[in-house]
Amino acid sequence: MEKIIASLSSIVRGTVGNVPFTPLSLPFHSPITPLLLFLLVLPLCSLAQKVDPQAYYIDKNGDEVETRNIEKGEAPLPVTFRANPSEMDEYTPSYEWHFRKETVSDGIIELFVRYEEDTQYTFTESGTFKVVLKTFLDQDETMLDSTEIVITIPDSKLVFPNSFSPNDDTINDEYGAIGLNDPEHTDHWRSIVEFHAYIFNRWGQKLFEWTDINKGWDGKYKGHPVKEGTYFVVVNAKGADGVVYNIRKDVNLIRGHHDRNNTPTGGDEGGGEGTE
Repeated sequence: MEKIIASLSSIVRGTVGNVPFTPLSLPFHSPITPLLLFLLVLPLCSLAQKVDPQAYYIDKNGDEVETRNIEKGEAPLPVTFRANPSEMDEYTPSYEWHFRKETVSDGIIELFVRYEEDTQYTFTESGTFKVVLKTFLDQDETMLDSTEIVITIPDSKLVFPNSFSPNDDTINDEYGAIGLNDPEHTDHWRSIVEFHAYIFNRWGQKLFEWTDINKGWDGKYKGHPVKEGTYFVVVNAKGADGVVYNIRKDVNLIRGHHDRNNTPTGGDEGGGEGTE
């Protein structure tokens, strides 16, 4: 504010730097006092300095999304927050990113604060989070308007089908969590932060294991197709909401079968200890 007053004072005197020009004239004769000057320029004193805080994340299609409201993010969700300052000129702003979470018992609680212009955080829990940017100019503690970014991580979900048909027709050729073969499936998994799955044959021999939920079993063992029949899957997983999934179930491997509807056959959702 002192810088603004000083600049406006020079305009009233008829100089900008050392360059004279026609000074500001008033419709009445009155000495220019600090109070009169303040009242005169008050409507013009909105700060030109601005920030445009945004959240950036990668969606399911691999595209970067810029937003202030992530409604259905799936954990783990890495998000980059950028202040995007403008018109700072000689100012050296300082930043405070306040990370907060909505809770049932305590309302909105503060989790932590970051102090850089741009920061990154990976959300691994379900719930509604509010990230507020506070920006201060120099040492005069002038604060720009704060802006809130909202991130919502839904509760977890994990479902495995009863069968699949690895016959190289690009339909249900891999066995994995429902949604693997059809990303638009309504039962697509959500917010799984820990995952480990195993495939066994009827004699208890391990044929395959994987830890990336985006992958699955192609019906082969050491590069060779296994016989049509019944196998067994074991899944140990954990959701962002703390739900533990222990899935144990039979898997029917069907060769020569074409599923024209492009949907897995059946499926059980597992949650908690010993569920199937």
